[in-house]
Amino acid sequence: MPIDLYRIDDRLIHGQVVVGWGQPLNTAFIVLVDDDVATCDWERDLYRMGVPPEMEIRFDTVESAIRNHTGYEADPRPGILVTGDISTMRRFTAGVPAIREVNVGGLHHRAGREEKLRYVFLSPDDERELRELAASGVTITAQDVPAATRVNFEEILGESASEVSK
Repeated sequence: MPIDLYRIDDRLIHGQVVVGWGQPLNTAFIVLVDDDVATCDWERDLYRMGVPPEMEIRFDTVESAIRNHTGYEADPRPGILVTGDISTMRRFTAGVPAIREVNVGGLHHRAGREEKLRYVFLSPDDERELRELAASGVTITAQDVPAATRVNFEEILGESASEVSK
């Protein structure tokens, strides 16, 4: 079974990912794609603590995730791939153009970001990167947990579909 969920979430591994999405999707493994975490032993150990023993966690840089993606897709078990920001997901999807849908699950308040949804705050640069991701053919939705309503990209930005393509 291919990876069931490609998610952008600045908290990376936490309850919404592991329990909220992991349980209903029957997730067997999570791929955390982050250049810094993938190369830092103590950060990897920290994130491992947030995953139950029956769920495998894999750590990749963007480059290694691109190389390993075919293997992840060939794994018969369901998986989730998560990045902590839009830029990392854009770099990943540029290397794996078969990715058709990305979930924005949590981009929280920071200086320079404006609230779009209670769990999605975007800066002008974030909006530009999401537009570029959408222009590459990726469907973008926001949904923090499976029981929540899925919000389309146009709604996230508060625009019509024709405005988004500009």
